[in-house]
Amino acid sequence: MIRTGKKFSKPEMSRVINGDVVLDEKTKKPEKVRLDVLMAEIYKSYNRSTLQRFIEYGFVTVDGKLVKKPNYKIELGVKIDLKIPKIMKNADLIPEKIYEDDQVLVLNKPTGLLSMAKGEYCPENTLEQYGLLVHRLDRDTSGVVILAKDEDTQIFLKKQFQARTAHKVYVAVIVGRPKLDEARIDLPLARNMKRPTTFLVDPKGKESETFYKILKSNGKYSLVELRPTTGRTHQLRVHMKYLGYPILGDAVYGKKHDRLYLHAKSLEITLPGGKRKVFEAPVPEEFERVFRED
Repeated sequence: MIRTGKKFSKPEMSRVINGDVVLDEKTKKPEKVRLDVLMAEIYKSYNRSTLQRFIEYGFVTVDGKLVKKPNYKIELGVKIDLKIPKIMKNADLIPEKIYEDDQVLVLNKPTGLLSMAKGEYCPENTLEQYGLLVHRLDRDTSGVVILAKDEDTQIFLKKQFQARTAHKVYVAVIVGRPKLDEARIDLPLARNMKRPTTFLVDPKGKESETFYKILKSNGKYSLVELRPTTGRTHQLRVHMKYLGYPILGDAVYGKKHDRLYLHAKSLEITLPGGKRKVFEAPVPEEFERVFRED
């Protein structure tokens, strides 16, 4: 366990907070204060929202008692302990290495693994532990992702995504079967202001283009190949939902299943030095199992 012990900015108050001094009746300080507010004064290396999450995660005790409510009122003079565990959540989600050289690392990201940390502190493993991010995959999307080992390489690779010269191919299991075996989806996307973490089709949104092709179908489900030419957040998920064929297991835009059935199958990109490469990650077995079970 990691125990952080920041001192309060005012020595006399620090002694009170640590329990060395008990405030008398003449003290003008408030008798009780919110736990997160007091911790923000003690642990100045973290912002208040991060400390609130620490409390909710169960990393904080007050006089030895576990407290998980940031607004919990405490008296000055109690003992506060912040202990951050070394072991992270999702420690068993280890990406499979597809390719590596002195400048890049290509991985097959498992479903459930975050691409990047959320906020100042993230209590779980992320792709950022393996290298510098060039592009991202949603937590629940699996498949090919490329990381850089230095900033110059990161910039070089990012420019290809920005210029749309890096090409990605996905496979997905969708609910139902579209009438057309293949088609182009040209629907602009914008953030859904009613649900800011989601997106929707909006005429005033950003250009978003996806090509789909049915690979197999049993009527209930279809295995499709998806080729996005733009890289909008949730693009494939929103496009298929809008057409009436949501991706199986999409808890945000459809219905929850055992996983999100979206997989980044391949990535074509130019490596430093000019060599064009195509990297592939095998389609997970469960994508075929769905058709056997149903």
